[in-house]
Amino acid sequence: MKTTSPRSGTSAGLVIAVVAAFSFGMSGAFIKPLLEAGWSPAAAVTVRALVGGIVLTPAAVILLRGRWASLWRAKWRVLLMALIGVAGTQLAYFSAIEHIPVSTAILLEYMAPVLLVGLTWVTTRKVPQVVVIVGTVVAVAGLVLVVGPAAGGHLDPIGLVFGVIAMVGCAIYYVVAADSSGDLPPVALAAAGLVLGGIALGVVGLTGLVPFTVSTAPTVLFGSTVAWWIPMLIVGVVATAVAYSTNITASEMLGSRLASFTGLLEVVAATLYAWILLGEDLSFAQLVGGALILGGIAFVRSAREPADALLPIGPTAPAIDPTPTAPLTRV
Repeated sequence: MKTTSPRSGTSAGLVIAVVAAFSFGMSGAFIKPLLEAGWSPAAAVTVRALVGGIVLTPAAVILLRGRWASLWRAKWRVLLMALIGVAGTQLAYFSAIEHIPVSTAILLEYMAPVLLVGLTWVTTRKVPQVVVIVGTVVAVAGLVLVVGPAAGGHLDPIGLVFGVIAMVGCAIYYVVAADSSGDLPPVALAAAGLVLGGIALGVVGLTGLVPFTVSTAPTVLFGSTVAWWIPMLIVGVVATAVAYSTNITASEMLGSRLASFTGLLEVVAATLYAWILLGEDLSFAQLVGGALILGGIAFVRSAREPADALLPIGPTAPAIDPTPTAPLTRV
């Protein structure tokens, strides 16, 4: 019988993770025209999540036919994906950018891979391999170059707190996405998480806790005037439905740590899309940063230790000593 080696499985997972990152990264170029037309970020993300969830629902229903019990068995995983991976992380990010520069908020959120390395260190009580530590340093240096955090200025402590919450939420997203215990298909997890997360975001928006404004005015997309639903449909299908389902699939194959590092390519992809589609500047430092992120991923991938040492989600998790344990913003 033909078998697949762990290395080939990791390679396939990396390919899927890159597809996910470049799908996620597309969102900025298509959401920006909606924001300029009067949409608030929370409203745009809410509709985006609901569109993505609705698009995935038919496939999820087909895959779950005859085994709906798997959805109930994974209820805690689904709820964590919806309330933290989809809704909570993005609300924290939006709250952060009200007080600190966007680049600083992005940098804080995408420190999630570092948090996962630290959590693995704590839960296993084993110092990470040198290649993992080197990869972490190299990838973070690349992220700093790509994002280009704002220099100087006052950093509101409230904004920093929300930025850290977004980082924790992003880390939890990858832990939840990578937990392949049970037989829930990734598409079903993505569909349920997006629909429930979109509803949660909508409820929060309607309470007035965050600005929630929708506009049906035409938008200017790459120099042409189009109906508002065109960029939203593109974001909902490609940068949400495809992105979340492929990212969850890749996370199950790679584990939360490697998947989270590969997720840093989303920032690189967003920068490239902004350069190609919106005509924004692409600096040499950002190119170097992208190369460093790739180098960091290569270092982390070369580690021989298990990709994940964090616990499964839900009541099936094994009992161990209680040790603290801990998802793009996808705007």
